[in-house]
Amino acid sequence: MENEIAGLFLNFSCRRLDMVATNMSTCLGKLTDEQIWSRGGAHENAVGNIVLHLCGNIRQWVMHGISGTEDIRVREAEFSADGGVSGTVLAEMFAATVAEARTIIARLPPERLTDRTSPQPGRPEVSVLEAIYQVVAHAHEHVGQIILVTKQMITTDLDLTMPRPR
Repeated sequence: MENEIAGLFLNFSCRRLDMVATNMSTCLGKLTDEQIWSRGGAHENAVGNIVLHLCGNIRQWVMHGISGTEDIRVREAEFSADGGVSGTVLAEMFAATVAEARTIIARLPPERLTDRTSPQPGRPEVSVLEAIYQVVAHAHEHVGQIILVTKQMITTDLDLTMPRPR
């Protein structure tokens, strides 16, 4: 029963990551590069910054924290970027990052969910289950922001869940 619950959690986490990757691709495909890098003010992040931030976060928590690869994240660079990366490249980068994380999560033995990890320096240890949950929730949060901004910029619905009658 325990492994069945663990398997359900891992499978559901992969499906949710697939969903955020699809939604991200849809949004980036509807925005121009100028829109992707526009900010309403110094206090805001551009869509491009959020994509870079999610890639860094996913890589740090899953590839480093769960899989044990070197932590190569430079968080400050995610937010200081102000262009130079096209929407197409950002979409490919995000899709590849999610695909790599998804592979790690899908292959994770259920007994590893209770292992402890420290994905971020100076932060408390968390279980592998918590790390996965954090990544999925964090990705949903920021992709939700991107969906809203995209709708505002293109002034139409994205029909991400079900087409609406017109």
